[in-house]
Order: sequence, then structure tokens, then C-alpha cells
Amino acid sequence: MALGLIVGLGNPGDRYAGTRHNAGYWFADAVVAACGGAFKREAKHSAEVARISVAGHDLRVARPTTYMNHSGQAVGSLARFYRLPPESVLVAHDELDLPAGSVRLKTGGGHGGHNGLRDIIGALGSREFHRLRLGIGHPGSGGDVVRYVLDRPGKAERRAIDEAVEAAVGELAAMVEGDFANAMNRLHTT
Repeated sequence: MALGLIVGLGNPGDRYAGTRHNAGYWFADAVVAACGGAFKREAKHSAEVARISVAGHDLRVARPTTYMNHSGQAVGSLARFYRLPPESVLVAHDELDLPAGSVRLKTGGGHGGHNGLRDIIGALGSREFHRLRLGIGHPGSGGDVVRYVLDRPGKAERRAIDEAVEAAVGELAAMVEGDFANAMNRLHTT
């Protein structure tokens, strides 16, 4: 099934712009830039939304304007409005359990403690959406996670994350066309 919606997760505002938790936003920004689109604020969906075309498919790219823990508000609203099943939604997000610079695709599954994913699962009533997991590394201690995800990565770490985003954008056409098996194969070997 072709994608109809790509959502990059993050927190709005300048305070959070460069933080690890905004890796999903960085992917959404890169997709829209690569496709020559532009985000427009759509308050009714609690998101900034761009309309783009990839491999002959018309789709939307969104950045929720709520905080991370309420990402489902935007995703649920957009999926209902465009009558998109969960299987045609890709959510890009930061992933603590992968080293910085790693990128993995996954379909379905739980939230793994990620509050944005937890909210999206509730809003869609399904776990069967695609996830683009952008590795940000782990601070080593569970007590340091909140501070860590809301901090900015160092230069080398940010460069590694940006390279992972670039690699994922390189697989955009395959993902949009629903060819996740081949996209996964190529991304997971980089």
C-alpha cells in the first residue's frame, strides 16, 4: 500500500528546534526540501502540513504543532480527514535504542516507551503504521533520558543523524510506493 501521510515527530518552537527529540522534524524538513514543497500551518489538524508528489503519488508531510506527548492529535486528525488507514502512514521519530546515525524501518509494534508513539497508537486505534526510527543514542541511565532527548547533540552526533536522515530520504520513493522490504534492506545495511 502506498503512503499517503508522512509525519515527523518533534516539539514546536525555537527552544526545541535543535534537540534530539526533534529528529523526526528533521526528516520531515528534509523530505519537503527535497520535493520542493513548503509547510503551511493547518490549525484544524494541529500541524504544519506540506503537499508533495513522490513517484507519482500525492501525499502530505506533517509536523505536529502540539508537544510530542500529544502527537496523536495531529496524526489522528489528518488520517481521518484524508481517509487514510494506518498502513498508509509513516511516522519518523527519534530512537534511544539505536546509536546516533542509525536508521531503521519498522511496521507495527508497540511504543517502546516513546510517548509520541503511544499517543499516535491511541489516536489511530492501531499499531499497524510504519515507523522510521532515527537513532539518537542512549544516555546510559534511565533517569537521564528526559534531559538527554531535550538536549542538543554534539557536532559529530548531529552530523551522523543528518547522514541517517539523508539516507532515509534516498529511500523515499521506495517507501512511498510501499516497497518497505527493499528500503529496509538497503537502510539496515548502512
